[in-house]
Amino acid sequence: MADLFTGKPYTETKNANIITRSFAETVDDTDLIWHRDRSDRKITIIEGNDWYLQMDNQLPILLEKDKDYFIPKEEFHRVIKGVGPLKIRIEEF
Repeated sequence: MADLFTGKPYTETKNANIITRSFAETVDDTDLIWHRDRSDRKITIIEGNDWYLQMDNQLPILLEKDKDYFIPKEEFHRVIKGVGPLKIRIEEF
């Protein structure tokens, strides 16, 4: 289910170039769409079980707690729903 206020499948807080984003365990799979971002990003998994990151033309990779992942700007990617909520820290460059 998308956030009624923003229409996004997550809630977030921002502090300068750091974003903390949370996906509820009730998020609808169809809301987790392929997209691309306007800037390079490093994401760190704070909380989540069996969630995956899939980059364009690649197989999905398991998102592991406390591990960093780099997403180049303008590269298509998506997250794949796991078990329970997902919380990530995003640093934009």
